[in-house]
Formats: sequence, structure tokens, C-alpha cells
Amino acid sequence: MESGEAEQVENPLEPADTSLWDTPIVLAATPIGNLGDATDRLKRLLATAEVIAAEDTRTARHLARALQVTFHARLLSLHEHNEASRSEELVEQARKGTRILVISDAGMPAVSDPGFRLVETAIAAGVGVTVAPGASAVTTALALSGLPTDRFTFAGFVPRKAGERKKLLDRLATEEWTTVLFESPHRVAATLREFAAALGEDRPAALARELTKRYEEVLRGGLGELAAVAAERHLRGEMVLVLGGGSPAGAGGEPMSLEELAGVVLTRVAEGTKLKTAAKEIGAAHSVPASEIYDAALALRRAEKSG
Repeated sequence: MESGEAEQVENPLEPADTSLWDTPIVLAATPIGNLGDATDRLKRLLATAEVIAAEDTRTARHLARALQVTFHARLLSLHEHNEASRSEELVEQARKGTRILVISDAGMPAVSDPGFRLVETAIAAGVGVTVAPGASAVTTALALSGLPTDRFTFAGFVPRKAGERKKLLDRLATEEWTTVLFESPHRVAATLREFAAALGEDRPAALARELTKRYEEVLRGGLGELAAVAAERHLRGEMVLVLGGGSPAGAGGEPMSLEELAGVVLTRVAEGTKLKTAAKEIGAAHSVPASEIYDAALALRRAEKSG
């Protein structure tokens, strides 16, 4: 470079005033707990959209008020029960030039939230769709877990149906990548206990709750340890479970004993599930007759009371 010649460095970032609506459908991430994580782009999109498709319109109004954003858009619901029919309507409006913003209650639409069918419909129709990125519980929990992040998979919510649950456990037994899952606070203790018995007490994991909020907490340790903590503390708040990878050969342990299965059932009962329902679900997931688990749960309950 000649003496005195200034080096020209290309700025890889777009200026903030770039048109928000070059693409008619925008999926925008919303804060997962901390309002400070709302981007300027999200605020401008809320203020200028003509239609806001929201998982819950009440939550969308609350978000706009909290962000001090005045919007004039028409609010439409977009949730799991109407997404298939509503997607056609939204894509047709976008085809005519309507500016459509898509948001979920928290995090990124289409990631365990409504949005996937809309994107699929838009692509099939040749209508443009883009993303305004932001907060995500998946990557936040992964980064905080202390588990390998170079290769991971996201498995959504832990299934409630027994057959799907069994398929998940079978896959996790030999899954070598870190796995991120969502779970309800009401079921997390029973899930951790079941996972510990099926995948190994020492299988490394992290349980993140209340991410980005004041009482954010990440518990790290073996599945058995986390199961004990969850049962003792009755944890509340939004939960993300990050599971360390297993070996190709699986957990290497024996199938869960009848007593262990009964313990999982009683944990679910303590969280509000009926005993017969819990015994049926756990029995189906582990190929054990529900009647045997039911009787074992009753026996374990009596033993715990007498002890």
C-alpha cells in the first residue's frame, strides 16, 4: 500500500434505514423474558406493519405497550389450531403487497411455535418471506449449558404421548450430539427421573429456567442429580433441558425396574396426573403392562407412607 493511502474496509452491516418491507412477510423474534432484548428492528416492524399475525393477540398488545410502540396494524391470531387455514389467507394478502409481521409469544416463530406452515405456504406460492432475528431459548440454553455446542440437535417439547416418548428415549440412548428440549415445569421432575433411569444417572445434562429473567438459573450435573433437585425444589418457570451426547452403544444399563417405573408414575401423580393415566402412559412407553405398574405404584405409595 502506498504511503499515506487509506485502507478501504468494506462494512459488512446494512445501515439501519434499509427498507424493512422489501419482503412482504417477516418473522420476528420477540424477547424470551427480558424486554431489553427487543431489537430496534422489531420495534420498527411493529410500528409499520399492516397486519400482525400473533400467536396470542393479547400478548402482542402487551408487548407493544411494554416497548412503547404505537401500532396501527390489524391483529390476527396465528396458532396451532388455525395455522393451516390462516396461512393461505396471509400469503394471499402478502401477494397483494400487504406488509405482514409474524410473532410468537416469545422467541422465534416456527421454532416450536406457529410459523412453519406459513413459511411453507409462502415458499410454495413464490411469496417472499424473511426473518428479523433475535432472542432464542434454544441457543441461549445451549450456550449456558457447559455441554458441547459444535454439534447439537433440537427436539422440541418432550412428547406427552407414550409411543412418541418411547421413540425419543430410544433415539436419545444412542444420540451422540447434544440435544436441546423444552419441557413443562409441571412435568420436568418426572421427565428427569424417567430420563435418568432410561439413559443413565450420570448422563450429563443442564436444566435452564427463567432464561434472561431476574431469577435465571442453570442447574448442571448428571440426570440423576438433576432429577433429585427438581423433585425436592418443585421448580417453576420456563424450562429448557440440554442433554449431553450418549455413546453409540446406548446407556448400557438394564431396562427400568418396575419400582423405578412406579416412582416415575408417582412423581407425575404428585404433579396432577391421575394414577391410572400415568401408569398407562409409562407402561406404553416402556412396554410394561399398565396394570403391573399401577399395582407397583400403589405398593410404593403405601411403603412411602409407612416409612
